[in-house]
Parts: sequence; C-alpha cells; structure tokens
Amino acid sequence: MKKLALLLAATTLSCAHERASNPDAARWERQAAGISIVRDDWGIPHIHGRTDADAVFGMVYAQAEDDFKRVETNYINAMGRLSEAEGEGAIYRDLRMKLFINPDTLKADYAKSPEWLKSLMVAWADGLNFYLYKHPSVKPRVITHFEPWMALSFTEGSIGGDVEDVSIPKLQAFYGDSSAARMFASLPFHFPEPSGSNGIAIAPSNTTGHHALLLINPHTSFFFRAELQMTSDEGLNAYGASTWGQFFVYQGFNARTGWMHTSSGADVVDEYAEAIVKKGDSLFYKYGAELRPLTVEKIAIPFHTATGMQTRTFTVYRTFHGPIVRSAGGKWISVRLMNEPVKALTQSYSRTKATSYKTFRETMELHTNSSNNTIFADADGDIAYFHANHVPIRDTHFDWRNPVDGSNPATDWKGVTAIDSSPHLLNPANGWLYNSNNWPYSAAGPYSPKKADYPAYMDQGIESPRGVHAIRVLSNRKDFTLQSLIDAAYDSYLPAFADLIPTLIKAYDQTPASDPAKAKVAEQIAVLRGWDYRWAVSSVPTTLASYWGDELGRRVHADADGEDMSIYQYMATRTSAHEKLDALATASDSLAKNFGTWKMPWGEVNRFQRLTDDIVHPFDDAAPSIPVGFASARWGSLASFGAWERENTKKIYGTGGNSFVAVVEFGDSVRARAITAGGESGDTASRHFDDQALRYSKGDLRQVYFYPSQLVGHTERTYHPGS
Repeated sequence: MKKLALLLAATTLSCAHERASNPDAARWERQAAGISIVRDDWGIPHIHGRTDADAVFGMVYAQAEDDFKRVETNYINAMGRLSEAEGEGAIYRDLRMKLFINPDTLKADYAKSPEWLKSLMVAWADGLNFYLYKHPSVKPRVITHFEPWMALSFTEGSIGGDVEDVSIPKLQAFYGDSSAARMFASLPFHFPEPSGSNGIAIAPSNTTGHHALLLINPHTSFFFRAELQMTSDEGLNAYGASTWGQFFVYQGFNARTGWMHTSSGADVVDEYAEAIVKKGDSLFYKYGAELRPLTVEKIAIPFHTATGMQTRTFTVYRTFHGPIVRSAGGKWISVRLMNEPVKALTQSYSRTKATSYKTFRETMELHTNSSNNTIFADADGDIAYFHANHVPIRDTHFDWRNPVDGSNPATDWKGVTAIDSSPHLLNPANGWLYNSNNWPYSAAGPYSPKKADYPAYMDQGIESPRGVHAIRVLSNRKDFTLQSLIDAAYDSYLPAFADLIPTLIKAYDQTPASDPAKAKVAEQIAVLRGWDYRWAVSSVPTTLASYWGDELGRRVHADADGEDMSIYQYMATRTSAHEKLDALATASDSLAKNFGTWKMPWGEVNRFQRLTDDIVHPFDDAAPSIPVGFASARWGSLASFGAWERENTKKIYGTGGNSFVAVVEFGDSVRARAITAGGESGDTASRHFDDQALRYSKGDLRQVYFYPSQLVGHTERTYHPGS
C-alpha cells in the first residue's frame, strides 16, 4: 500500500506540474468534462456537447486520436508548410499555396469573423492542442500549437481545391528551374482515374417507402476523411465524412437533410495574359489605357534538410487579377480564383444545420462552394441539384478555356452566377437526379438542364461513362429501397467497354487471316466475344479488357488531346485495326509476364491492401491483400476502384475511388448504411485499422447508428476527451 500511495502521489504531482506549465490546461479540462465521445463497435466516434463549440472541440479531438498525422498534414499543406516536414521537393507546392494563403490576412479575417464562428475556431484549436497536451509522445512534424485563425486556411473539404488548377511545374519554371516544365512533360502517361464522386437522389415517388433516398459516394484517395457524428444541444446533429482536421461534416446528412458534393466541370478559375512594361527599375501591367504598378513581394519558404532548416526566398508578382503563375507566348500569366475563407467556412458549417431545401439553399447563396456540384435530398421529399456554386459571369465573346487578355477591361468578372441562372433542378418529374463527374445536361434524363441555355464556361465536362451508367440504373424504376439503391451503386456493368470491345472484335473480324497479329490474339478475342461487360472477382475478360484499354489509351492520349476529342471516342473510331489488336497483344504479354498467363481472374489481380499508416502507402505482393470485384471509373464503374501496379508489384492495388459510401432514407426518422475504405483508425495496432476492408471490397454496407438508441449494444467505449 505504501508503494501504491507513493506512486499515486508522484502521478498527482506530475499531472499538477503539467497543468501548471500550461495556462490553458484547466480551461481545456473544464470544457472536455462537458463533452462525451461514444465509440461504436466500428470505432466511429459519436460526439455530443452542450454547445456547437463543445461538439467541435470533441470531434477534432476524436479525429486526432484516430489519425493525427493526417490532421496535421492537411493543415501543413493548406498553409504552405509541407517543405518544413518533407524537404526541398515540396518547395514549389508550398509556394503555390502561399500565393493565396497569407497568415497575416487570415489573422485579420479571423478578427473580423462573427462571434459564433470565432467560437468554433477557438474550440477547434483548443481540441487539437488539448490532444497534444494529453499525448506528449505524439510529436508533430511542423505544427506544435494550433491557433484559431489556422482553420481559415482549409475551408472547403475537397481533396483538391481551385488552387490545384495552378501547375506546379509551370510555376517552378517561372520562379525557379526553367527545365521543370520540360521534365514534367517527359514523364510517362498515366491513364487518369476519373475523380469527382457519385451523388444520386431519389424522390419519394420512385421508392417503395415513399421517402427520399440519397447516395453519398465520394471518390477520393483512400483514408482522406474520417467518418463521425457530431451533435449538440444547440441543434447540431450531423453524420458523415469529415476531411481530416476540419470541423464540419463535408458529405453527409442530419435528421432532416442530406448533401453530397461532386467535382464540377464548371470553369471557375481564369488565367489572364498580362502585358508587362518595364520603366526604369519598376514593372507595370497594362489595363485599358492605364499602366498599373505590378505588385512585388517576397515569400520565404523554410525547408527541412539533413543538417537543419534552410530558407529559400522568392520574389513574386501580382496584378489585380491575382498572382503571376507562369509564362506563355511572351506574356506573364496571372490566375484569378475564389478566395473568401470566412464565407467558405461559414457555408461549410452552416449547411450541416439546414433543415429543409429552403434553409439549405440559403447557405448556397454564399456562393463559396466553388469547385463542386451538390446533390440534395430531405425529409420533406425534396430532391435537388445545385451546379458549381461560384461561376463568374463573363463576356461570352472570349474563349475562357485559354488565357484571356488581361489588359482588356471586357475580360473582368461581372459578378457571380445566381443559382436560378445556373443549371439547377428541384423535384424533376422523372423522380431522380444524379451527378458523376460529368456535365449537368443529363442530370435528370429528359428533364435535365439544356446545354443551349447556358454559356460554354458554365460546364466544360463531357458525358462520362459513369453518367451513361447512372442513367441506365435509374431510369424507369419506381421501387427503390435502401438496398436496391446500394445495388444500383454497385451495378457491375462497364458501359465504356460495351462501346469499345465491339470495335475491337470488328477489327479482329476484318483483319485478314494471314496477318500474324490475328493469330496471336484469337483466344483472347473469343473470351471477350462472350463477355457481358460486367466486372466480377472471377472474371477473366474484365482483366483482359482493363489491361487492353489502359494500353491503347497510353498510346493515343496525346492524339486525342490534340484533336480535342474524348479519349473513348478516339479509341473507338480513330485507331486502326492493327493498333487495337497490337494493344491487345501487348496487354496479354504484360499479364503473362507478371502472372505466367493472361487468363487471370480479376480478383486475383485487382486488390485492396492496407499495411501501414503512411500517407503514401507502400504495397507488397507477398503481404496479405483482398480481392476487389469493382473496377475503374474510367470504364464506367459507378463503384470506383482506381488501381495500378507499382514498381515492385505485379498485382494492381487501389489507392482511390470509393472511399466512403453511404445510403440514406429520410422520413419521420433517418435510416442509413455506410462503409469506409479500410477502417476508421490510422493506428496499425487498432482493430479498426482495417476492420471494414472485407465488407468494403464486397460493397457490404453496415448499419449507421444515428440515434442513441441504436448505439445500445454497439458501444465500445464512452469517455470525455482526455479521460
């Protein structure tokens, strides 16, 4: 007993010393005592606080418990501080961010923010600092203390905001290494995995339960968002996917409404060719009849080296349009994009508390969800489509796909397009609407917005294979349920191959028997001829078609781009019979080289693997992995699995696509099912690191515990932050 008493005394003294050494600790402890975190049997946190600020404190604390590395990395990147952790290779990524993110500006924005928003930002910083205080063994890479204004550096939730439109190699070529753009151009082509996600809303008229349904299906890199619920006595009750470190549910639902964001093809970022004039030691740019002084400033980028921190300082330039980011045709190119962090954070948070179409639309009137379309459904039975939320009004005489003349005042923006002047849908007569990284002009079948009614810059996308697929599974159905919506989201048809494979078979049939290429692929053609264009774990033709499509795409992408033609159309109509057959032979040889035969079932090749907590995940053929049946979105699979072979692997491993999937039914109460890639936790020692992986690979969504009564019997732990 004497030893125990001494131990308790020592522990008490140690804790007292910690509290004394941090003047905020007592305040954090008091706030944490009024917050509860319930971990369900999947490790998903359900946070409750008396106020919204309490809920924010608890939810970021829970996120830090699950994956502090990703929380911190998102803000390191958002503030242009990645090179402080990763070294010189990240300098130009940081420079790009710092062209738009200035700490002094954000601090001033914070000071001017409404008090309710300030309280949330304070709670956000307090929750993260309290986590670090309680976990001294956690060593941040860069941010050892979070400040409230930092929340304004990352306000939208997208995996890549508008700033991603600025080319890092071209920025580097302008401000540093002139060979950067050439080096980038020489990299081998990588057939891109379509981004942008799927959102589907079904009206009560098309469901057996006569309630609206919503599919929430973001396509991002894996492990990019946490799944959680945050509630308060002030009316907050939001469930869904929250981008690591942010204090709002980005794609999700509450008791009355649900929202899903998909990447938009709208032109929301513009480039201006600036006419620069030098007079003496000063630089000016032309604007109408004026010469305006070019803004010149210094940006310092600290970066990590083996011997300690060093700093590189850049002299950067701006016009009133925005920063200079590259040069082209003898002109300096500036870029203009939306940058209103206070309004953006206000919109991102306030929509989680909307209770109807009317109140949700009011949040959209802030016009700061710039890079996304939004699919909406609610308990009143309303379904809606909102197009990109910040589309500048422009003079249609200009081609906005290319830099416009910055000296011509006619190229100025003329405000922001109103919701009613954008492609917008509310309760279309067909009873469904969707978006899947494609144009809005098929969003509700025959009741869709008409392309001719809008300027070309309103959307620059195409009808994607996923769009074709969505229309196929949604049309002419009045019997949707939660399960049948899941079935539709995982429908195995691959419409791109339904178009492409017949052209390959025709090429084979028209090739003379004397051609050696014909004999080399005869057996492969026989396999593809009998295929139903559906993926499956056991499907050999899915493997063969995927490898063939990637090979042919690699060969012709540049020609398709040069003719401004869809790569699918080019592959089908502009490639010769010999090109098609030769690509099939090469794909077959590649499979045979890796596996000993080209007759590989899809699930033996296409795998899910999670081995470490590294943000850039390693893969290993010798380590355990799970077969995945669904295929790439580039071939029209609604359930997307973007997989590639690595330098040291023969199998292909997914790194993005379906990352979080939820289906929601609204009515007198909410019913929902969901799945997350891998698991909730980033800790390899946690059972929740990969406890959802097998269900994820099969599209076997689990029940969502939205109400406290549903957590009964499904609770792993209940605690206060820090306890």
